[in-house]
Amino acid sequence: MYISKVIAASTVIVLGALITAPALAADSAMEGHISIVPSEIKWADAPSIGPGAKIAVLEGDLKQAEPFTMRIKLPPNFKVPAHTHPAFERVTVLSGTFHLGIGETFDRANARAYPAGGVTMMPPGMPMFAFTTDEETVIQIHGTGPWGVNYLNPAEDPRKK
Repeated sequence: MYISKVIAASTVIVLGALITAPALAADSAMEGHISIVPSEIKWADAPSIGPGAKIAVLEGDLKQAEPFTMRIKLPPNFKVPAHTHPAFERVTVLSGTFHLGIGETFDRANARAYPAGGVTMMPPGMPMFAFTTDEETVIQIHGTGPWGVNYLNPAEDPRKK
């Protein structure tokens, strides 16, 4: 009888360890995981881009040298004057059409239209400008910070208006 109880107890301990170990491993595997559905996104005004623009930082601190992911929502007929960024930028258009031009002067004729699903990547310091036409546009940007906007013509910086 004693041996049967020892075997039964040993079996329970071994089975418990087999069940618990994967659960503990799953918890540690989830560390650092970020999961967001659209209804959880918190939009805020984006004064560095201009009145009416919204920003949602999904990952990271834009002021730190760390990975970041953010979304920017631009209203219809919105203009972003010529500017640069200090970080490599990877842009994916999620909705609408994002018009982007490369150069130091805002020139609609020299911009390319990126529909939803379009992607563009720019190195740090590349001068660019952007605009939307008749529809709201949402883009997602990711890279490694620090991130910022430096307008080529300080008079066009919306933070100074």
